[in-house]
Amino acid sequence: MTSDSNRRQFLGSAAAAAAFTIVPRRVLGGPGYVPPSDQINLAYIGTGTEGIREMPYFLASQDIRITAVCDPNKNAGNYRDWDRDGLLTYLRRILQKSDWNPGVEGAIPGGRDAGQSVVETYYGAQKASGQYKGCAAYADFREMFEKEKGIDAVKIMTPDHLHGVIAMAAMKRGKHTITHKPLSNRLKEAQLVVETARKTGVSTHLMPWDSNGDMAPVMAWINAGAIGTLREVHNWSNRPVWPQYLTMPTDRPPVPEGFDWDLWLGPEAERPYHPNYTNMVFRGWYDFGGGSMADMGHYSLMAVFNALELAGPTSVDPMFTHACQLQDGVSHTIHNDYSYPLASVVRFRYPARGSRGPVELVWYDGGIHPPTPPELEEDGEEMPAEGMMFVGDKGKILSGFQLEDPHLIPLARMREHKASRQPRTHVSASDTPSLSPALVQWVAACRGEKQQSPGSFVNAGPISEAVNLYAVALRTGKRLLYDASAGTITNVAEANKYLAREYRPGWDPRNI
Repeated sequence: MTSDSNRRQFLGSAAAAAAFTIVPRRVLGGPGYVPPSDQINLAYIGTGTEGIREMPYFLASQDIRITAVCDPNKNAGNYRDWDRDGLLTYLRRILQKSDWNPGVEGAIPGGRDAGQSVVETYYGAQKASGQYKGCAAYADFREMFEKEKGIDAVKIMTPDHLHGVIAMAAMKRGKHTITHKPLSNRLKEAQLVVETARKTGVSTHLMPWDSNGDMAPVMAWINAGAIGTLREVHNWSNRPVWPQYLTMPTDRPPVPEGFDWDLWLGPEAERPYHPNYTNMVFRGWYDFGGGSMADMGHYSLMAVFNALELAGPTSVDPMFTHACQLQDGVSHTIHNDYSYPLASVVRFRYPARGSRGPVELVWYDGGIHPPTPPELEEDGEEMPAEGMMFVGDKGKILSGFQLEDPHLIPLARMREHKASRQPRTHVSASDTPSLSPALVQWVAACRGEKQQSPGSFVNAGPISEAVNLYAVALRTGKRLLYDASAGTITNVAEANKYLAREYRPGWDPRNI
């Protein structure tokens, strides 16, 4: 291929051309071999702990070649994680290099230097020389797009406030796009992401779809009338499992060397650097994250939204914790519209649609869950720490948080319906990582197949609507009446400002 445009055109027609190839090129290289000209060149944007943790799944794919990494932070040394050595141990095992380090011995891996090192170490192990230097590294995704003309696709693993801006910039340049949850932490921006995906037609995928459970058994019971008419869906999480800061930071620590704070802020308003905004704890702030529902609700509720066709809630009703402090010997409640509460319950009311009647969806976080139903008491069981429950006027279905082990309660109802309870399955991190079936489908769509991944952005509008209205309801502290057709909140006028983002100069996604 003599040009990048010809190469991308080849990738788009590869699926059709394969039917006319007498001896497929990948066969010539042995089982599973994909020639370099057929591989999808992927730019990996966001190389913090979670970004690097998911890298091996893409590195192991013969269909994908990571050719660039991008992150405003250059160095490891200021990252946090869920345990001290777990990620480092995992990467050393994947790379089969017991002395690999992220640039700082013993540090939690993170930063673009560490990301670049993971890529080049992994690919280098496949070469006789043991060396590979084909992965570029950038601080600014805009510079990367300008210079790396051979990029076919991007994976976005940044904090939430950058997802939408980068995704739209990528899609408008014809890049196939994967992002982690959410599409955006602003409703209007998420809607623009969906619209851009639909208009450009590139292959897209929202990562948490891969972890959603199967709604088929639940829908079979609902459709058979096992619980009567469905009235409510309850979903509860133990998140947050990160600090929720009750006040804004006032100290002024120095910006770490190699960290471009202005690039990290991206479209959000300027403020002094503080580590309590970044890395693992960003999701606790309204400006940078999406709270517990955006963090975990995508993993549990995307399949539920699709199966029940939930969209356009008429109202969103928040209940949440508050904090108090003493000032001059007097206690007062902290007014907080900058960080999510320690715990909350948010009730969405969805109107009837088709043959389905109206449904209430209730989200719980911070250790709160619904009261133990009498049916569960009959079985001598307690409510799980995380779970989901479907409530009808004649019965209930209980499952794990991501629809694991769905069963009618009390368990006697299972015998009544001649159904057996399926054991809960647990999936752990693998030393032989591979792409999920939905990502395999995303790869095929990158190559020109018409059917997109079921996790396509165009299917993520309803869940994006819910998680962003959750944030607005908590931020205002008020019950919201929502006009989905107009995209406005009708009873609390000032709440509408939180549906959109006020972009800093140079960061409006419509102009990037």
